[in-house]
Amino acid sequence: MRAAADLGIPAVAVTLLHRKGYFQQHLDSKGNQSESDVNWSPEEFLELLSPRVLISMAGRQVQVQAWRYIVHSESGHSVPVYFLDTSLPENSPEDQSLATYLYGGDTRYRLCQEVILGFAGVAMLRALGHRVVQAYHMNEGHSALVTLAIGVAERAAVIQHCVFTTHTPLPMGHDAFPINLVREVLGNERADFLMTSQCLTNGVLSMTNLAIKFSCYINGVSMRHEDISRTIFSNHKVNSITNGVHAMTWTSPAFRCLYDRFIPQWRRDNLYLKYALRIPLDEIRKTHTEAKLELLAEVDRRTGIRLDPQVMTIGFARRATEYKRHDLLFYDLEQLRRIVRKGYPLQIIYGGKAHPRDEGGKALIKKIYEAASALKNCIPVVYLEEYDMSLAKTVCSGVDIWLNTPQKPHEASGTSGMKAALNGVPTFSILDGWWIEGHIEGVTGWSIGDGWQSESNIGQEGFSLYNKLEQVIAPTYYKEPNQFASIMRSAIALNGSYFNAQRMITQYLQNAYLHPANINIMSK
Repeated sequence: MRAAADLGIPAVAVTLLHRKGYFQQHLDSKGNQSESDVNWSPEEFLELLSPRVLISMAGRQVQVQAWRYIVHSESGHSVPVYFLDTSLPENSPEDQSLATYLYGGDTRYRLCQEVILGFAGVAMLRALGHRVVQAYHMNEGHSALVTLAIGVAERAAVIQHCVFTTHTPLPMGHDAFPINLVREVLGNERADFLMTSQCLTNGVLSMTNLAIKFSCYINGVSMRHEDISRTIFSNHKVNSITNGVHAMTWTSPAFRCLYDRFIPQWRRDNLYLKYALRIPLDEIRKTHTEAKLELLAEVDRRTGIRLDPQVMTIGFARRATEYKRHDLLFYDLEQLRRIVRKGYPLQIIYGGKAHPRDEGGKALIKKIYEAASALKNCIPVVYLEEYDMSLAKTVCSGVDIWLNTPQKPHEASGTSGMKAALNGVPTFSILDGWWIEGHIEGVTGWSIGDGWQSESNIGQEGFSLYNKLEQVIAPTYYKEPNQFASIMRSAIALNGSYFNAQRMITQYLQNAYLHPANINIMSK
């Protein structure tokens, strides 16, 4: 939406209000995660709108109101984001609670939330005057009920207006609901329509299948994810639009100033970042040092641990879940000690939350703490609590190397390395997701393990990680600073200029929103 505002694209977004957010993370001295609610007041950030809409759910009427947030751009354009809210006294306590938690509750809670998002979302858009919609873009299956909400009488007309993006190659990442629950929540008429439209498989409604069945354009979020999605949804044509991040949001203040001096057009058009190749290497190093000192000061403030600005700093921060394999770096601790003994000191910064019910993810965090304890005499390892957007900006821009070690082919895209690239931080990663497209060995960063076609092998990938760190990356950092700075500069010019949200939304506009199936609508 920020990119849409930058480019003056007439777009609106609809989502759910979550009065208690996701959760606030707490880590004890052994890395055990506990959670508490995030309490915030919508009225401090959002504008309450007057229209209310009424939808039918679980045999009763539910009232829904909306809050508006305006995304402003330096270009002078703006776009609205609407947050749907059921916390009204006219609703039952159960229905009011649907505006409480993100990713919370049981299966029924989730389905009810998706009814609000789909049916109340479309009704609210119409109530607010957005009656002519070129394309409804459904991100993941959570919003698939939009297809029923805009009308089921003319299926072909619905398909012309719907675009669907899947964000995960994992089957468990796709919402599915048993038909008895669908009947209870959506009612018999809607359930019967879903059955006669062959939207159910073995008595289960897959929200992803529903969205796909009623969309004229379907895409994954990287070229590799397109390949994987085509094997999952073999009866449908799946395209790809690789993710991108909002450049102005994720570029650190130090690098913003640098780009303003050497590439003043970059704010208006991120493609101009390709001219970062003209920036002198000493300017790249100097600017990165500013970002690094800011990060190390934040680490000190949060933990009391003072890291050395002269030491190569590896960053790994993202959602803690098993396929991300946070602990691959610690597969063989003696290998890390050997690298340090060779005269290449290291320090490592971690961050990331595990879902409250993801025991495997929580166990990963504990493993990092255990490794930190085992390495405390030779390699400082810090795990930063409560990793959020604010901290992510500081970490992604301040480390020297961005590490990513997913189990192939589970990384649909990944975006943290894109944020790092905007700040001249090279990526060191398994070849999966976006990195297959962004990787040029020794130019934008380095790969770990075999090519992207092969399956993950932890022993082989661990060996590759240590070998390249010891033989290539650390020697370049410590002995060839100009060469390392050249790689930093290339990461900006090649990856920062491409893997951004301006390019991404332009591709959505050209390939999906103005899809050939919709040409007849545009001519009216």
